[in-house]
Amino acid sequence: MMRKWLKPVGVMMLTGTLLLGGPVFGGVFQATPAYADEVQKNVISVVGNGEITVKPDIAYLSIGVETQAKTAKEAQSANAAKFSQISKLLKDTWKIDSKDLKTGQFYVQPNYTYNEKEGQKLTGYTATHTLNVTYRDLEKVGTLIDAVTEAGANRIDNIRFSVENGDQYLAEVIQKAMNNANVKASAIAKAANRQLGAALNISQSGGNVSLYSENYAMKTMAVAADSGTSVEPGEITVSTSLSITYEMK
Repeated sequence: MMRKWLKPVGVMMLTGTLLLGGPVFGGVFQATPAYADEVQKNVISVVGNGEITVKPDIAYLSIGVETQAKTAKEAQSANAAKFSQISKLLKDTWKIDSKDLKTGQFYVQPNYTYNEKEGQKLTGYTATHTLNVTYRDLEKVGTLIDAVTEAGANRIDNIRFSVENGDQYLAEVIQKAMNNANVKASAIAKAANRQLGAALNISQSGGNVSLYSENYAMKTMAVAADSGTSVEPGEITVSTSLSITYEMK
């Protein structure tokens, strides 16, 4: 009887398994660790945070007029007249550019009362029109609020302060975040009796500019005729975070 001889395939199987990094023939042959795994064991990953506080240079105001009347037409007409005065004041007297004046809300809604005897009863209508105002002379924000209130505005919602161009501070906060990451990574390397190497990978998250806001609605309505509204812009926080992977020697 003739015997058939098979070509050896062990070398081919072994080579293929080594490339995959796994065992061969039930663990008789063991592959060496992959280079990527070796690199993973010799890195430090940290997050560095950078933050600075700056003075705001821009204010965002919501100025509105709210009028009640028996009919929707009367409410809207009276409200439009007051709103027109305020808009003219902002453009002509305060020299605010049209691009910095945008309608926020405009609506006319019915008002009802209810009791068990008469049920729901229509009592009139309320017309509301608000204007979003961007203003840059922060020292005069309080005076601006007083002026529009005197002209008929009876809704002053949250005033928000910020910086118009947050990118101008980005280089500074990035450097702070980098310094913070270096300190953290160096401390970890020292604790492990190793030395810190070069940064292998850096990614940024954030780059945020905070808003400082305060509600002046009730304050403004209660301001006496001989006193002005006081507005304190406060400070704005500019921050960012860096995720950094370092080589560890």
